[in-house]
Amino acid sequence: MRTIDKLLGAHIKLAPVLVKRAPTLTLAFDARCRSRLAATLDSGEDVALLLPRGTVLRDGDVLVADNGGLVRVVAAPESVLYVRAPDVLTLTRAAYHLGNRHTPVEVGVDYLKLEYDPVLADMLKRLGALVDQVEMPFQPETGAYGGGHRHGHDETFAEDYALAQQVYGEHHGHAHSHDHGHSHEHAHDHAHDHDHGDCDSSCGHDHGHGHHHAHR
Repeated sequence: MRTIDKLLGAHIKLAPVLVKRAPTLTLAFDARCRSRLAATLDSGEDVALLLPRGTVLRDGDVLVADNGGLVRVVAAPESVLYVRAPDVLTLTRAAYHLGNRHTPVEVGVDYLKLEYDPVLADMLKRLGALVDQVEMPFQPETGAYGGGHRHGHDETFAEDYALAQQVYGEHHGHAHSHDHGHSHEHAHDHAHDHDHGDCDSSCGHDHGHGHHHAHR
């Protein structure tokens, strides 16, 4: 069995004919965010994926097997909610409420796409959005602040990530000086319970955080 252990970056230019001739590996989103996976190429060949943790594969990615062979990733059609709206405000409100629920969402110019969920479908309809259940490939956003792995062919990610890190640093990355005539003492006890296996934060898991603050 061949092992696939490398993802080619966008800076590596391959002849289109080589990519076209490469065997394909069709995977749904849940499988594309696993770095360890036993899979079957569309040709019927069994392979093992052994990629860096945090890797999220996207449609069109080119992988390299341990024998030097190329494999092209194809995003499989899956059951999703295709969300549109009669106006920009309604679509923006829909995106906001989905974000509050940490739901993986694919963001288009005039649509949102998310994994099928009847509860979320009902919520979106109540907001005034138009919701259809369809079978389509699903490629959600992978998160700012470094929460997920994107590849170099996403041309705007470097700028988005740099801006997100700058904003985060401005609010959390420096000490605050207070001169109010009184002192603040903080005791923090943070309990984190994470068990995500090989999926990164874009896989749609709900993270449990316990925060206890004592102020004197």
